[in-house]
Amino acid sequence: MMQETVTVPELAFDAEGYNDDELRNIYKALVLPRLIEERMLISLRQGKISKWFSAWGQEAISVGTTWAMQPKEYICTMHRNLGVFTTREIPLTKLFAQWQGKDDGFTHGRDRSFHFGTHEYHIVGMISHLGSQMGVADGIALANVLQHRDEMVAVFTGDGGTSEGDFHEAVNLAAVWNLPVLIIIENNGWGLSTPSSQQFKCKSFADKGIGYGIEAHSINGNNILEVISTVRDLSARIRFTNEPIILECNTFRVRGHEEASGTKYYPEGMVEQWASADPVLSYESFLLDHQIVDAEWISELREELESDILQALAQSTALPMPKASIEVETKAIYAPYQHQSEIPERINKKEQRFVDAITAGIDQAMHRHRNLILLGQDIAAYGGVFKVTEGMLEKYGAERVRNTPITEAAVVGATLGYAIRGGKSMMEMQFSDFATEGFNQIVNNVAKSYYRWEQPSDVVIRMPCGAGVAAGPYHSQSNESWYTHVPGLKVAFPAYPEDAKGLLLEAFEDPNPVLFFEHKKLYRTVSGLVTEGYYRIPFGKGKLVQRGDDITIVTYGQGVHWAVDVLSKYKHIEADLIDLRTLVPWDKELVFESIAKTGKVILLQEANISGGFMAEVSAVIAESCFEDLDAPVVRVGGLDTPVPFHAHLEKIYLPNERFEAKLIHLFDY
Repeated sequence: MMQETVTVPELAFDAEGYNDDELRNIYKALVLPRLIEERMLISLRQGKISKWFSAWGQEAISVGTTWAMQPKEYICTMHRNLGVFTTREIPLTKLFAQWQGKDDGFTHGRDRSFHFGTHEYHIVGMISHLGSQMGVADGIALANVLQHRDEMVAVFTGDGGTSEGDFHEAVNLAAVWNLPVLIIIENNGWGLSTPSSQQFKCKSFADKGIGYGIEAHSINGNNILEVISTVRDLSARIRFTNEPIILECNTFRVRGHEEASGTKYYPEGMVEQWASADPVLSYESFLLDHQIVDAEWISELREELESDILQALAQSTALPMPKASIEVETKAIYAPYQHQSEIPERINKKEQRFVDAITAGIDQAMHRHRNLILLGQDIAAYGGVFKVTEGMLEKYGAERVRNTPITEAAVVGATLGYAIRGGKSMMEMQFSDFATEGFNQIVNNVAKSYYRWEQPSDVVIRMPCGAGVAAGPYHSQSNESWYTHVPGLKVAFPAYPEDAKGLLLEAFEDPNPVLFFEHKKLYRTVSGLVTEGYYRIPFGKGKLVQRGDDITIVTYGQGVHWAVDVLSKYKHIEADLIDLRTLVPWDKELVFESIAKTGKVILLQEANISGGFMAEVSAVIAESCFEDLDAPVVRVGGLDTPVPFHAHLEKIYLPNERFEAKLIHLFDY
């Protein structure tokens, strides 16, 4: 719909089914966010808030949706949904403190405006990436289904946001899984300064429903009673059918995308044209015309609300700013978790391949954690491309072992939504290379959730990775360093079956997000004795595979086995071989103690040498162990090229032969 030339629809209010008290209360709920906006625009000019995203002209959508829903049902919001927060009756002082970055705000000054969530009021706020809340809504809805709640979820997006891949993935996932989600598209005609004619080709977003095989509707989003009645009807159907519905709400954004951008790009007269459809003033006129209220009642109500707003603003302004503390901020990255040792019921060990140890760990975690679900492409009947989850479907059922469409972004987002409702999930990336499709969700939503609003992302994302199998550039990468840079994630990379199982079980216990890298080459080439019972290995504790006084070798994953092979050829080189096992956190103490003894260190990784994780280890060693070193720190890694396909080319990409040469050189230094 080309909103820049659209005819403004007339508002015809149908009050059938509403009594006068409810109609008056609806007006109170509708006018409150408008009055707050008026005050916030003044506060913005005064420097009391730093930014403002206006919902002026769109209030009926947020207020009407929230009014129609059950208070316990979650709503996933966007920039222009102030009416959701006010209709859920969040104390204004708390809300204003959030916008001012105060410690008493929902994010303690760590994120701004509506970028927060609150379980008390059943709201999950956005991050700046427009489509990312869509997958989160899927996860909340999935939890409602699996936990047998008679609840639906509403998720907001703008017309511009529907162009993002997250939107398509999440709507498709909701449709395929029959999830109780109401997908509300606020079609205000503009994506910042870009008009709808340059954003999408469809006439109406209701037309999209047929493409997903779901119901879709389009309404006048400025008509508060039409919004309420429609959402009431659709919500009841969603709760009954557990099927998603798209609802397009046509409206107009009176002010800029945010105040700094202005509205100079609007065609002349457009704002004035839409003034006749103002949702607040039109509904007010309807109430006056039908003598449900009079001018005096409106005046007194506005004075009362304005007084409440000013009082709350004064109280929030007087609140202290957050105290800047390095200790507090760094502790706020992860949800509290303390490793607890436990003696397994079955302490006997049996020989297992690397892949079988991982399967055993998943199986025992599924048995212990009844709220744990498995998600991934082809993981159910097929058992996954590496057969890690083979047999899980028969043992635990289709509700807990779920094939997904090829929708990495939506599924990662869903893991966060599932965690919001108390669930625990494991997602298998078919290959770690494919995690790029869900990269934003991993590094900006899942990783930062606890820091932003103290919501843990209880998810383990398994990442089959690594070269040596002639699989080419897109199935062979060791991309762990992309994630070790991101605060909020934990990263494991085991080398042995016993460690793989113990670290995986620890990852399932930890409420924080864990990326669990599994080298594909090790799946069926490495075996070892594995404890049969349930045991856990703490993160941040490396393993001394071999002991020696000559050199310290630090590595992980496939690198451990390369180092063992090389050392077996040079019996005169006695080395401390340290398997880090986890990269975030990593065992600095073990590394430092070894270097203090040997005075020499060589760092081995499979990934590209530049910017790899061992560059971080090298920097820390240089800062902390300089006086203990008798030789330069040596790094060895893959070539700075993509991973080639042909085995002859892959062989020179991999660093094991270069490692051998550099180890000998360092020994002779």
